[in-house]
Amino acid sequence: MSLRKYLTSRVFGVQVLIAVAIVAALAYLFMHWLTFTTDHGHEISVPDLRKLTEEQVQTKLDELDLDYELLDSVDYRSDFLQFSVVEQDPSPGTKVKVGRKIYIKVNTSGFSSVRIPNLIEKTYREAVPTLRALGLEEGTVTYVPNLGKDMVLEMRFKGRNLKVGDRVLKSSKIDLVLGDGKMSYQEEENAADTLSVPIEEIPVNEQ
Repeated sequence: MSLRKYLTSRVFGVQVLIAVAIVAALAYLFMHWLTFTTDHGHEISVPDLRKLTEEQVQTKLDELDLDYELLDSVDYRSDFLQFSVVEQDPSPGTKVKVGRKIYIKVNTSGFSSVRIPNLIEKTYREAVPTLRALGLEEGTVTYVPNLGKDMVLEMRFKGRNLKVGDRVLKSSKIDLVLGDGKMSYQEEENAADTLSVPIEEIPVNEQ
């Protein structure tokens, strides 16, 4: 039988149909196996883990067949309990597959301390951003007579004067004493006395 006759024969056509059917069946089985192994279509909504302890996180995620990893701790936040979750990734409500790892960051045990910077003779506008950059807060602002308007003259914490390099806890409120741009009463008196002193007469040489 020639090749041409074989390719057009019924036997070849049946063999081609059988081969196509086998390939289709294998593709179908492979797709089902892939769906089963990757758990396609079966997704879990990530729970809100914030403010939970690490033990509570583990219990909650075990129930959902999810895992977690502790990445780091963050600066102490007073609105969260010590060692409770502050941040998580993925965020709550995100759809993930079974076995997905959730990354968490927990609150530290307390505020860390920072050194007081040198704000003396800095302007108020310069002082406040410096405090905030260090995690400190602006407290009470009072003014005293001084020619340096809005210039920092003293730094105080809970009534005591602070020196450069003193340590306070983060989030502490630092009170600032500023100049009001006016002379003090004593300076005004001195200035008035100076202006009131008469000019001594220069003696004229007798001829």
